[in-house]
Amino acid sequence: MITLSSHARLGERRAGWGPPVPGAARPRLLPASDDAPATTVPDDGETSVGSRSRGPMLFDGYLNRARRERRVLGRRGLVPPGDLAVRDPGGFHRIVGRESTDLIKSGGYRIGSGEIEAGLLDHPGVAEVAVVGAPDPDLGQKIVAYVVGDSRDGQALIDHVAGQLSWHKRPREVVFVDALPRNAMGKVQKKLLGA
Repeated sequence: MITLSSHARLGERRAGWGPPVPGAARPRLLPASDDAPATTVPDDGETSVGSRSRGPMLFDGYLNRARRERRVLGRRGLVPPGDLAVRDPGGFHRIVGRESTDLIKSGGYRIGSGEIEAGLLDHPGVAEVAVVGAPDPDLGQKIVAYVVGDSRDGQALIDHVAGQLSWHKRPREVVFVDALPRNAMGKVQKKLLGA
């Protein structure tokens, strides 16, 4: 479903960022709990949380399955597409990953692996990358980057990310691999990394 866009002739355009689609959806960034007030999520462009949407192009609910509908849509009646997003003070949103596979909970932060992957792909020595969370006794999960490319300097890649994003979003470990595991459709299978 399309919830964010950037119109070529209207307003500011920023790569990777966009305002909500006018009239089609009203994405909201909400905390993990459906009962928590939405105001607890800061518009700092850094805090990644689940994106929830409502609009005419989304489904109205489950036919004859009221209990499931309440469980999925919650009290607010917003559809959870499973995206992790951030929002800046100007109202621009950026999708940074998927809740199911791209959410890393490290040191009390909820971090989307997509923004770390994008930062690493900006490095000229990185051709492909997959970022996952690995168990860590102190942090809960540590950020581990699996990198395909010419670079073999893990600390340089860590510093590269730390220079672009908040310090807590830097990888704690970089693993160099010849190829990322993929399924028949070509999608990276993150669950096989580190296994």
